[in-house]
Amino acid sequence: MTIKRLLLIGLTLLAIMLSGLSLLSSWQKPQFQSRLELYQTNIVLQAQAWQPEDSSDESIQTLQESILGANPKMSATKQYQEASESVKTSLEATNKKLVKLQSSPATPVSAEEKSLQKSIQQQEKLLAEVDLRLGILQAQQQETDNAIKTWNQLQQSSNINSKYQETAQVLSGMWSQPPRLFPKAEQLIQQNLDSWFRSTALEKLYQLQQRQEALSSLKIAQQAAATQALLKLAVIATIPTLTAFLGLILLLFLLVQRLLKGRESILATNSDLVWSTPWNWEIIIQVFVLGFFLMGQLFIPELLSILPIPRGTGNARIEASVVLVSYMLVAFGSLSVLYFSIRRFFPLPNNWFRFNFFGNWVLWGFGGYCTALPIVVVVSLINQKLWQGQGGSNPLLQMALESRDNTALGIFFFTAAIAAPFFEEFLFRGFLLPSLTRYTSVWGAILISSLLFAAAHLSLSEILPLTALGIVLGIVYTRSRNLLSSMLLHSLWNSGTLISLFLLGGNN
Repeated sequence: MTIKRLLLIGLTLLAIMLSGLSLLSSWQKPQFQSRLELYQTNIVLQAQAWQPEDSSDESIQTLQESILGANPKMSATKQYQEASESVKTSLEATNKKLVKLQSSPATPVSAEEKSLQKSIQQQEKLLAEVDLRLGILQAQQQETDNAIKTWNQLQQSSNINSKYQETAQVLSGMWSQPPRLFPKAEQLIQQNLDSWFRSTALEKLYQLQQRQEALSSLKIAQQAAATQALLKLAVIATIPTLTAFLGLILLLFLLVQRLLKGRESILATNSDLVWSTPWNWEIIIQVFVLGFFLMGQLFIPELLSILPIPRGTGNARIEASVVLVSYMLVAFGSLSVLYFSIRRFFPLPNNWFRFNFFGNWVLWGFGGYCTALPIVVVVSLINQKLWQGQGGSNPLLQMALESRDNTALGIFFFTAAIAAPFFEEFLFRGFLLPSLTRYTSVWGAILISSLLFAAAHLSLSEILPLTALGIVLGIVYTRSRNLLSSMLLHSLWNSGTLISLFLLGGNN
């Protein structure tokens, strides 16, 4: 066994260890999907305050109810109660893990300990935000005693920021009998609540203060916000629903055609046609271990850590730029390793890294997106039940959701909708999948490359949905033999996700 092979085996074991630790650490983090559902619930609550000019028009009321549901406040209360319990369970588990780690013989503070402490701070902040809002929902459901109990428990918590305790005190006083008003009540509500929760608390405050002019202005603002929220919900719900419906029809058509026509069907196109792969498994591992996993988890992070890049500034543009630069460096490093690994095999056989601008790649890409949507949605629903809100998520999605800066959003969009589809498709579908056909069937290569594609995102909760998406991407690429088709599908997928996030994040 050569020194090069021994080194490759050692680096592979290191990559597996680092990836495994990252995946395990994601177990303690809440799923992004849970946070996203709360944002959408907030828009529903804001939209339900909308009052049409003709309140007697039943068709408008029916349309509003079909979009918002029969009792949005009751549904929101239940959802926030479940979110509160989920965060408490996760927080308890993380605290136990930290205590266990700290009880071991005296050692320097480890990276894992710092990560756990940061996770606890984030979960405590999220719990405070959820419970503040849950109390308002309970009060609006005439469950005033439960609301005051929720806020009192928040005030008694010693680990949260004092601003949340003060806000809980303000809310508890406003809904008490008799009501109690505290100094800076309006300022605390403005700073620590948003959307429907802010306007509901301000409405209660202005009523108690008998400020009719402020109350009238608030009502006008509420109607404007409710109209905007209703339009957002229509876009968020209607377009994906229609696309998923089109995807279901297309999926059924393809399956029926496969049954009736067999080898002559669209799905059977190129299904057994393997690539001529001039390199062996060592080159495949070299590209992915050295060029992708270690480049992304070790080399580039270490490089960025020694560069004078501002961190933790809270500036959305800087954070977005750092994410883009990090991603571009990883992509450049990975593609460089790929080039130097396979350049001695140039010129490559036919169909390798094929870009055909005059083919039917648009139909394959858009059709693949439509069929992927219902498949991944079903898998995601199952996945939610399995992970119970845990398992972590891509941090880029959270940044995009919470950003209010258009320039930052543009950078996020370029990263996720253009840079990521090009790089990931070039590597996973352009190189990995065809290389694997030297050792397995096309279907086997699709499945293995999809699993590695999902695992590369280092989030346990995303493995099943991303594997499903990866399978569709693999099918589209192997049938079309055109990287543009899978890149388009990938770009449409990320773009659709980001547009929804931008709409949700704009809810203020």
